[in-house]
Amino acid sequence: QVQLVESGGGLVQAGGSLRLSCEESGSIATVVVRDWYRQVPGRQRDLVARLVPSGRATYAESVEGRFTVSRDSAKSTVFLQMNDLKPEDTAVYYCHARNKMGGDYWGQGTPVTVSS
Repeated sequence: QVQLVESGGGLVQAGGSLRLSCEESGSIATVVVRDWYRQVPGRQRDLVARLVPSGRATYAESVEGRFTVSRDSAKSTVFLQMNDLKPEDTAVYYCHARNKMGGDYWGQGTPVTVSS
């Protein structure tokens, strides 16, 4: 019933920009957090951006000042604007949501490759 679908990944040059989208379908009840994570094969999945219902966003130090998370509630879509991309940003990016009951929902991931 509940699906999170990421899109917008691709191959870009270092210094370029990319915007990821996470479209939410179905009801996740009351969402308490919406996040973007990224994962490199063989490594842990790391939180890169978090958006709470109040609208406050926080970022991992590695992306602070370069990435911006936002939400269009009318379209049930969360965005991750990525600017000044670096090769170390290469990863599969996942959106995530947690509801008030502690349930976690994940998208399928969208790959981002940044060439040097």
